[in-house]
Amino acid sequence: MSKKLKTQRVDYATLASSLQLEEESREFIYSLIAALMKLGLLSIGIASLLNLGFASHQRIRRNMELTSLVRSETLKYKKLHLRFDSLFTIGGRNRFIEEQGQWIMPNSIRVIWR
Repeated sequence: MSKKLKTQRVDYATLASSLQLEEESREFIYSLIAALMKLGLLSIGIASLLNLGFASHQRIRRNMELTSLVRSETLKYKKLHLRFDSLFTIGGRNRFIEEQGQWIMPNSIRVIWR
């Protein structure tokens, strides 16, 4: 009877060890799947950050271009505004006529060559 009890114990021990090995392999597979999911989420996050950085860089570059364009147009506007204001000061009409070279002077004939 002791032999039968010994083989029964071995069988229980073998069964317990095989169940433990199955559980360990299942836990390993689950942890591997979890690690792959974390790696996937990390790669998606990194790609999103890179795209966000690239888009931000483009916006900053466009903003700088627009700022320089607005600055140059503002300078043109200020020049033209001063010139327009000078037309309404004393002697402004005479200055305007002197600036215009294409005007026909009184008592002159305009000749057009073809």
